[in-house]
Amino acid sequence: MKRKILVLILSAAALTTSAFAGEIYKYVDDDGNVHYLDRPSGESGEQRMGITYSGTSSAAVGAQTKRRQDYMEALEEARSEKTSRREAEAQARAETEARAAKCQENRARLESYLQAHRLYRENDAGERQYLDDKQILEARRKAEEAIQETCS
Repeated sequence: MKRKILVLILSAAALTTSAFAGEIYKYVDDDGNVHYLDRPSGESGEQRMGITYSGTSSAAVGAQTKRRQDYMEALEEARSEKTSRREAEAQARAETEARAAKCQENRARLESYLQAHRLYRENDAGERQYLDDKQILEARRKAEEAIQETCS
């Protein structure tokens, strides 16, 4: 507990704006509370601590705060760029995988068109309408074009 109070006092002393050096004094009041002061209080049992402090200028604190803020902004920007780059890479991979899947689908369709003896389409009523030779050749040509588009 005493160390926490001492650290708090020293931190507060470091943030003062005057440029002076001083010593720390400690005393315990009648209720047993420990007090730390930057000048003698005249209380009985007061001890001069072996600690000295010096105030800091507000310009130095401001400059340090600015440097820290600039560093944190640069760090956040780097993290953001890294995240953006990862997202772009993931999107590119997904597009490549989707394109490869579409390519495989088109190749399988062409293979089925080449192996089938008869091709058909279903009409609006769900009935099969068989394709003639010209329509089969056209369907195969379209499948080959789709392969050229997606597999190259």
